[in-house]
Amino acid sequence: MSTTPGSQSVQKVNSPQIFEHSSSLENGDKKGQKIMWTDENGRIHLAVPPRLFIVPGVAFIVGATIGIVRGGRATSLRFLAENAHRPPRTVKGWYFYNKTKNYRVLLGGMKGAAKESGKLVAISVGWVAIEEGLRGLGGPWNEVKEVGAGLGTAALFCGVYRLPLKTARQTVLLGGLIGAVVKVLDSAKQRLMKLKTPVDGE
Repeated sequence: MSTTPGSQSVQKVNSPQIFEHSSSLENGDKKGQKIMWTDENGRIHLAVPPRLFIVPGVAFIVGATIGIVRGGRATSLRFLAENAHRPPRTVKGWYFYNKTKNYRVLLGGMKGAAKESGKLVAISVGWVAIEEGLRGLGGPWNEVKEVGAGLGTAALFCGVYRLPLKTARQTVLLGGLIGAVVKVLDSAKQRLMKLKTPVDGE
């Protein structure tokens, strides 16, 4: 089929624009629904939720602080108990006694920080994973993702720290309550953003 030169130029110019426009719309839909998508150039994009950095980061700081305090205190008491029957009798002996104690307390604090921060980071990653998983399911699950994350994280916390049944029940209830509070705060934030949008547009 023969075509005029003018129609060929229109075909060469317009078809890439139509393809680019349709692919950009397609990628826009993917950005709203998927964590990973590919653009028209074949490049892979990865949308990492901000909570994946914030929640584990805060958990690491809190866990490290708790671990240093608890680990250092436990090591100090253990050292005092082990050496209660042989206290130093000279100035030099007291110097090495306190020096050894300080080193052991520091080492115990570092071990405690690594242990507690590791546990809390794993639990916080569980929160983010459960929340994002429920978000990915969509539908009614998306409306209760915070509560589900709170309940799942509380159950994970009970398993990691091996809490007794009564305490575990209270922990799960507390996790559900925290998830509900997060849901209310998130809903209030979304509502405020919707109220501010028309004002910014003006």
